Amino acid sequence: MKFVIQRVTEASVEVEQKIVGSIGNGFLVLIGVGKNDTKADADKLVRKMTGLRIFADEDGKTNLSLKDVGGELLLISQFTLYADCRKGNRPSFTEAGAPDAAEELYEYIISECQKILPTVEKGVFGAKMKVRLCNDGPFTVILES
Repeated sequence: MKFVIQRVTEASVEVEQKIVGSIGNGFLVLIGVGKNDTKADADKLVRKMTGLRIFADEDGKTNLSLKDVGGELLLISQFTLYADCRKGNRPSFTEAGAPDAAEELYEYIISECQKILPTVEKGVFGAKMKVRLCNDGPFTVILES
């Protein structure tokens, strides 16, 4: 499982010319589910992500978490995080999770995040999406199980 976490001042996701998710200050998270990932992997990454202290405190040090700043989450599924480009010019996605299992874990991640934070927005699994963001920093962190 892979989470690409971008600290943002705002982010949104659009499907078929309609905004389906939008946040202010918080994290835009691209989520890739691998073929061997489990709920235990998801639990570990959700705990780590929601506890990350990458927001500035009053002294400008990265000491505050999403909860501390009232941050929001926008969670986007992205199987292409499992692209293997080592051979040739066409990526292979053999390590990505099967769609049904990946969607189940993606929905599980959303539900677990909703237990922790009041604002959790999401994209549409498997849809063609347009994602807009203003990366704050820029600050991007990658978590892997």
